[in-house]
Amino acid sequence: MILACGEALIDMLPRQTDAGDSAFLPAPGGAVFNTAVALGRLGAPTSFFSGISSDFFGEILLRSLSESGVDSSPAVISDRPSTLAFVRLTNGNAQYLFYDDNTAGRMLSEADLPEVTQRALFFGGISLAVEPCGSAYEALMLREAPRAVTMIDPNIRPGFIKDEQAYRGRLKRMLKAADIVKMSEEDLHWLEGDGEISRLASRLLGMGPNLVLITRGEHGVTGYSIDHVIDVPATKAEVVDTVGAGDTFNAGVLASLHARGGLTKQRIANLDEETFRAALELGAKAAAVTVSRAGANPPWASEL
Repeated sequence: MILACGEALIDMLPRQTDAGDSAFLPAPGGAVFNTAVALGRLGAPTSFFSGISSDFFGEILLRSLSESGVDSSPAVISDRPSTLAFVRLTNGNAQYLFYDDNTAGRMLSEADLPEVTQRALFFGGISLAVEPCGSAYEALMLREAPRAVTMIDPNIRPGFIKDEQAYRGRLKRMLKAADIVKMSEEDLHWLEGDGEISRLASRLLGMGPNLVLITRGEHGVTGYSIDHVIDVPATKAEVVDTVGAGDTFNAGVLASLHARGGLTKQRIANLDEETFRAALELGAKAAAVTVSRAGANPPWASEL
């Protein structure tokens, strides 16, 4: 039903050994990968498309997808290395250092694009900022957008962007084609500049999407459509770190829409307030579980 399209990588999470030395723990991650895992755990039928290495890091990624109920058969497996992202936490907020040159995910091309039967597709993450995979994901979205519901969360990492002009151009084209756009407040200002969130979100709506979702951390999320503006507070949680929080939110939104029959072109274009609010609420609730524990560890449906 839902095809998540984007990067799968290994997050090298900062840890301390029993002897007190600094170390890194390899953990499966990547923005779109996290969303796919969260979708699977929330019970939504989900497949995953990316480039994944046949190395032992790739085995970790494939095993994690399988254990979360995600179909990885659309993924392209190669002997190129896995992408690594070393993480530094400052007051619970994550900063990333990526090692991505010539990797299995990076080198995905338009020749690798799958046949798609899913009714909804999700895109985003660092895979949109680099070539050749960025062009491949853009081509896939533009190909499928006329018939399928598409959602994008750019999850912008400025330090990863090599050609800002080209990246901004890609985002503009994909935002225009999308049915659902989700951005953090920081991403919105990076893309659209200074100004009130409501005005900037309205500008995005004017580009073509049916729904624009702006997350504001502890201040919750606001959803915008032509007919509705809905504020949902953040679900209270004891924050350990924010790794994977936005990705889990995306999954909650899509899982809720799927459960209520909202993932069709007709429904998403005329979404009623109750269905819209329920999607935002499940996203916030699921994200709160993720921030309450270390790393990107989305909740299972039974935990909610």
